[in-house]
Amino acid sequence: MATVGRVSRGATTFLKVSPSAVSLQSVANVSTLKNGLNGKKTFLGLLGVVGGGAAGLAFALNESVKASDLTLHTSNFPWSHNGYFSSLDHASIRRGYEVYKNVCAACHSMKYIAFRNLIGVSHTESEAKAEAEAIQVKDGPDEEGNMFERPGKLSDYFPNPYTNDEAARSANNGALPPDLSYITSARHGGENYIFSLLTGYCDPPAGVQVREGLYYNPYFPGGAIGMAQALYNEVMEYSDGTPATSSQMAKDVATFLKWASEPEHDQRKRMALKALMMFSLLFAITYYIKRHKWSVLKSRKIAYKPVK
Repeated sequence: MATVGRVSRGATTFLKVSPSAVSLQSVANVSTLKNGLNGKKTFLGLLGVVGGGAAGLAFALNESVKASDLTLHTSNFPWSHNGYFSSLDHASIRRGYEVYKNVCAACHSMKYIAFRNLIGVSHTESEAKAEAEAIQVKDGPDEEGNMFERPGKLSDYFPNPYTNDEAARSANNGALPPDLSYITSARHGGENYIFSLLTGYCDPPAGVQVREGLYYNPYFPGGAIGMAQALYNEVMEYSDGTPATSSQMAKDVATFLKWASEPEHDQRKRMALKALMMFSLLFAITYYIKRHKWSVLKSRKIAYKPVK
C-alpha cells in the first residue's frame, strides 16, 4: 500500500505542469495566431491587388474597343430646359410638332400620343381639335356591320403611316422606322442624340464602304443608317415665321420629342420647387421649436428622493 501511495504521489507530481511551461505554450499559441492573421492579411491584400488589376485591365480593354468603333458620342448641348427649375420651350414644342407632322410623320409613328395631349402645351383646344379633324380614322362597325372612316377626334392618337410592320419594312428597304413616342428616353444621350443624328449626315471617310440604300452618319451605331437625311434648309415653313434652317428644325423636333417622352417634365419641376419651399418653411418652424420649446425639456433635471 505504501508503494502504491508513493507511485500515486509520483504520478501526481508528474502530471503537474509548471507555470513556465504554460507561459511558453501561451506565447507559442499567440505567435501562431499572429502569424496566421498576418498571412490572411497578406493573402487578402494580394487578392485585392489582383482583383484591382483585373478590373483595370477590363476597363482599359473596354475603352479601347469604344475608341476603335466608328460611332461618335454626342455633345451636351445647352438646352433651355436643362436647369433644375427650367421648363421646356413650349414655342419650340409647337414648331417641333410642325416638323414631325410635315417631315417625320411620313415614316415614323407616335402611337402613344393623342391629340388631346397637345392642349395646354403647344395648342389650344380648338387648334388641337382642328389638327385631329384633319385626319381620317377608320372606325366601326356601323349598324350594318361595315367599317367606315370619320374625321379624327381629340381622343384619337397620332396616325400610323403604315398599316403594319411588314408594310413599313417593305417601304424602307427592310428597315423598320422606330416609334418616336419615347425615343429620347430609349436612346443614350436623349435629345442630344436626336439633334446630332439629324444634323450629322456626311460623306463616309476614306476606307469606309456604305452599301447601296444606306447612308453614313457617324452618330448612328455602326455608321450606316437606313434613313436618308430628312432636314434641309427651308424644307418647310413655320407658322410663326421662324427661319426653317436644318439646325432649327432639328432643335425644335428634339424638344418636341423630349416633351412626348416626358410629358410630366414641367409639372415634376414645379412640384419640386413647391416641395423645397414647403420643406424650407417646415425646417424653420422645426428649428424654432427645437431651440425655444424643447430646450426646457432637454435641460431639466429629474431627481428622485425616496420617502423616509
